[in-house]
Amino acid sequence: MLPDYEIKRKTTIFEKMMPFIEFIIVLIMIQSVLTLFTAGAAEEDTIRFRMLAHSNAPVDQQIKMDIQQQIEPLINKAIASSVSTKELVDNLAELESTILETAKSLSNGQAVSLERTQALFPAKRSGLVIHPQAIYDAYILTIGSGRGDNWWCALFPKICFPDKQEKEEEQVTFFIWEWIKGLFD
Repeated sequence: MLPDYEIKRKTTIFEKMMPFIEFIIVLIMIQSVLTLFTAGAAEEDTIRFRMLAHSNAPVDQQIKMDIQQQIEPLINKAIASSVSTKELVDNLAELESTILETAKSLSNGQAVSLERTQALFPAKRSGLVIHPQAIYDAYILTIGSGRGDNWWCALFPKICFPDKQEKEEEQVTFFIWEWIKGLFD
């Protein structure tokens, strides 16, 4: 009888890279599924509301928050009584003078303006839904010079973001790249 012996076979670069390739394909598939489910989430006819503080000074930010707390129930009431975007536009048009008067009474003498315009909003994530950076139909309430942090809401669907989330900068790292670098360290 012949003795058993081990057959040694050279592994190719392709065989070594196969787990990485499979991992990347899985990531692409997951991203495709998420895109498929969230594609309809970014509505083109979304109405937004943005409030710009005079500056980043604590006093000006407090004025902005006081105004936001006073007008948010008015906006929520308009949203609750609206079934369509057109109804919401009509309800908000009726509230414009009330919102402006409320903001002026709380602004400590600073100029306040409210206008409906096309405005650029940054990209935001709400759960799995990503709202892309785009120009949206929006109400802009500006207090003083409007150079401070801001607060904004998408009224249809109802999503609000405080000012600090817009200023935060996350350190972006790519898991795959960090993992590959770790293999060679």
